[in-house]
Amino acid sequence: MENDYKIETKCIQAGWQPKCGEPRVLPIYQSTTFKYDDSDQMGKLFDLEAEGYFYTRLQNPTNDAVAAKITALEGGVAGMLTSSGQAANYYALFNICEAGDHIVCSNSVYGGTYNLFGTTMKKQGIDCTFVNPDDSYEELCKSIRPNTKAVFAETIANPSIVILDIEKFAKLAHEHGVPLIVDNTFATPINCRPFEWGADIVTHSTTKYMDGHAMAVGGAIIDSGNFDWMAHADKFPGLTTPDESYHGITYASKFGKSAYITKATAQLMRDLGSIPSPMNAFLLNVGLETLHLRVPRHCENAMKVAEFLNGHEKVAWVNYAGLPDNKYHALAEKYMPNGTCGVMAFGIKGDRTTAIRFMDHLKLTAIVTHVADARTCILHPASHTHRQMTEEQLLEAGISPDLMRLSVGIENVDDIIGDLEQALAVI
Repeated sequence: MENDYKIETKCIQAGWQPKCGEPRVLPIYQSTTFKYDDSDQMGKLFDLEAEGYFYTRLQNPTNDAVAAKITALEGGVAGMLTSSGQAANYYALFNICEAGDHIVCSNSVYGGTYNLFGTTMKKQGIDCTFVNPDDSYEELCKSIRPNTKAVFAETIANPSIVILDIEKFAKLAHEHGVPLIVDNTFATPINCRPFEWGADIVTHSTTKYMDGHAMAVGGAIIDSGNFDWMAHADKFPGLTTPDESYHGITYASKFGKSAYITKATAQLMRDLGSIPSPMNAFLLNVGLETLHLRVPRHCENAMKVAEFLNGHEKVAWVNYAGLPDNKYHALAEKYMPNGTCGVMAFGIKGDRTTAIRFMDHLKLTAIVTHVADARTCILHPASHTHRQMTEEQLLEAGISPDLMRLSVGIENVDDIIGDLEQALAVI
């Protein structure tokens, strides 16, 4: 019945289904452990022969209810929460990769993800080829190797605001027998549902729009259940051959469409433990209940701000796909007809000092590391979030030295524009 509801209803109702006499609002199960009456009951849980809870590092009722809500919003079959978006992206790939494997990733992804794939995972023996998402299909195919295990990209890149051609990347992945994993943080399932365009697995930094209030860091992984692991059994032995650490269970055979998330929980969460606290999951759920109301307001405000900046004599350029002359406008219309997000990139005429002077004179708009919450904020990626990247890497990722990332909040848009206007007046 829950799957028949519209997405606005799912934001409020999905995930937690109270039975007679149970709390109407999702409870916080703030407990590390769960009691059972006999040893056999506990043993079956450890053998994955029964469903239930025994230790919050693996699963918790509050966390699972929120994961179920996000799964419903994305139209998936199974999902899990992680302690951050970084953990979600790491788990999503490490769940199907090991030393000696290779992944293909859009070069426009968030700087932290770029470092994760290009530096940290490389030290673990997993190589990554970064590709220009705007390249032709034929050019992208050159990046695939015999040991490639996944293709990864963001629906809306952070901070370059590149819009992904999901169908092109899905074709790239599927014609080479690997899944497409898409980070859908900025678009959220309100504006884009990647599974409907061929993506197999979706990740989120729930810290952003899903949380909305900037109170809780978190991540999520959602599986569509559409990728046939057994059809490519030789590529994914972790899912298609016995796991000796769980008495020889073969996940794809035993758990079917839930195999991928079951393995990520039973293996990675067991061993690496990047869990959100139940309290953080509860706060995330509070944010999700208004996601369908906030996202349209973010987009409405951002469109007006983009138009203001685009017409200002001191602004050199604006990158927002809602603008009709934007190079990604057609892709945005195709994949996100109701709007993209509240984040845009722009540059002002002058040098880096000019940009800093402009930012330092903002009053309502805060300079913070965060993005995509209710409050308007700004960042200079080359100086902040992406400062570990070389100049060459920055340019490859579409980040020019003058690029500023503006996250338009849900305040009154006249106040937001007024703040930008007065700061532009002093430079």
